[in-house]
Amino acid sequence: MKTPVLTGLALVAFAANSVLCRLALGGAAIDAASFTTVRLTSGAAVLLIISASVNKNLPSSGRRLKFISALLLFLYAAAFSFAYTGLTTGTGALILFGSVQATMLAAALRSGERPHPFEWAGLALALAGLVYLVLPGLAAPPPVSSAFMAVAGISWGLYSLRGRGATDPLTDTTGNFVLALPLAFAVNLITPRGGAHVSTAGVLLAVLSGALASGVGYVVWYAALRGLTATRAATVQLPVPVLAAAGGVLFMSESVSLRLLLAATVILGGVALALFGRAQPAEAKTTRRRVRL
Repeated sequence: MKTPVLTGLALVAFAANSVLCRLALGGAAIDAASFTTVRLTSGAAVLLIISASVNKNLPSSGRRLKFISALLLFLYAAAFSFAYTGLTTGTGALILFGSVQATMLAAALRSGERPHPFEWAGLALALAGLVYLVLPGLAAPPPVSSAFMAVAGISWGLYSLRGRGATDPLTDTTGNFVLALPLAFAVNLITPRGGAHVSTAGVLLAVLSGALASGVGYVVWYAALRGLTATRAATVQLPVPVLAAAGGVLFMSESVSLRLLLAATVILGGVALALFGRAQPAEAKTTRRRVRL
């Protein structure tokens, strides 16, 4: 039961990040660059405290910090914040995790897995859903914000794939947060004068996002990944857009458009079809081996 419980907690944290970020940026309580910096700083601070109390040493002691993972974490966090200045909670989460699934599926294909017809059909269906969602027209999300969220999704997908090899989730996540901080501060330095604005409510939301939903949430996710295959790691994230959209409706009175519902059905259905198609050959191969034995 350990992996399912950890996975469930991580998914709630993912959805909470979308809600907290949208609450802060949608209400202009803080700018995107400042939100990213406060989020990563508070996450790093909490993780350092936990790491020091559990391991009795800092994450750099005797371990090689993974700069690529830290860069991916920063790219995800920064693009995520800037995207939510123009997207609703549900739309942002849908683009984010649609991109995550596509990235993880593409990585699996690249690793040498043979495509199944269902797999190609599912990928094509998911891509069509994303194109439909962002096409110009009535209720289409802003293209720049959508592009930012797609970058965030690709970065998070790659970050998750790298996390599957983590032997010490707490230490690895702490190191990633610490190494991402200089990049976050650099974004603040290049923010146009007059573009930065911070309020108490905005900082509080960023701290909750960083310390709990991100810092602790990502440690839980890294721990859950140790018990998940790449296929399952992609599959279990499918409910997050639904949870995020529900949070947007509950906390921000956001409406759920017909376009979003149709796109969600097509995208999630396509990803599920691709994952199902990829799982079948492996299961059949296992069955054949058992029969021969």
